[in-house]
Amino acid sequence: MTLIRVKGFKIFNDRHGKPRCYHRVTGHRIDLQTTPLGSAGFFVECARIAAIAEARKAQAPKPGTLGGLVNAYFQTEHFGNLADATKRDYRKCADFLNPILDTPVSAITTPLVSGIHDKAAGKIGWRRANMLRTFLSQVFRYAIPKGLIDRDYAAGVIPKPRPKDRPYANRPWTVEECTVVLDRSAPHVRVALALIMNTGLDPSDALKLTRHQIDGNTIWGVRGKTGHEVAIPIGPTLEKALDAAPAHDAVTILATSAGKPWTYNGFSTVWHRFKKKLEAEEAVQPGLTLKGLRHTVATTLREAGLEERQIADLLGQKTPSMARHYSRSANLAERNRITMETLEKENERRSKVVKPFKKTVKP
Repeated sequence: MTLIRVKGFKIFNDRHGKPRCYHRVTGHRIDLQTTPLGSAGFFVECARIAAIAEARKAQAPKPGTLGGLVNAYFQTEHFGNLADATKRDYRKCADFLNPILDTPVSAITTPLVSGIHDKAAGKIGWRRANMLRTFLSQVFRYAIPKGLIDRDYAAGVIPKPRPKDRPYANRPWTVEECTVVLDRSAPHVRVALALIMNTGLDPSDALKLTRHQIDGNTIWGVRGKTGHEVAIPIGPTLEKALDAAPAHDAVTILATSAGKPWTYNGFSTVWHRFKKKLEAEEAVQPGLTLKGLRHTVATTLREAGLEERQIADLLGQKTPSMARHYSRSANLAERNRITMETLEKENERRSKVVKPFKKTVKP
């Protein structure tokens, strides 16, 4: 039998005596049944895999470049602990920077970052451009202690302002809109909306809540985006909504009509279809979002005269230690109980002036 060797590939017989072939660097396996060892097809496949490996090697971030800094940041514990959505956004920022990742670290300056920021605003909009600025600031911040760069060159770049003619992304809902949506929604959707509406939880966090996170009349959780603890008392309105929810066996508090835990995409799809139907009937104004309910809670409490610190505590915007003792969280829950009582009273006051929804028929 002729011994065949190909540079960069490991060719051997496994314990059953069958020939195997792997690319040493990438671990890519060649199917020797499709392309038999020593055949023309086999050598073509080896050349193809080797060429791909070389192309990837050429594209890999080089030390001493912007790409090297980005790659180093992606290996940090800070990046690893970010929410999945933030990780995806940051990787999109890296993709936008791909054409200039070979820029030497010595060439990076505040004017250069400012120019990148300006160009991004023109191509991907002011909001994503500001996210790109934040991403670069994080990259530089975590590269400084490693001796890879000497300062945060994004710190001096001024964020782009929101255009004055741009509508509020997650505007607060009106009392009338809250009433219509709850009256018209299906039971399994209604309880989810009521939970968000009466706690100020981020929609993704609300959908993930499990039964064991309710202790007595308090919801204990962690805000997924920041990791901040939240302790939210259950008011009479929410308690009534939870009691009226369809029974199910899911581990989560909220569930689909089939009794399965919601996914964020699944609930968003159901909500979008329902919202569009209400908009077509002119029962609600355009611009309602699930995250807007979080803004609704904050706005309602602010209009009721509560201090920003009280509102921030309820929404999980405080920066607590992850090792906070249960007793400290209990104190937070007690403070939030007063806040929730204010929200209940204010919602009740506002609802008294709302006329019941009546479907209008166009002539």
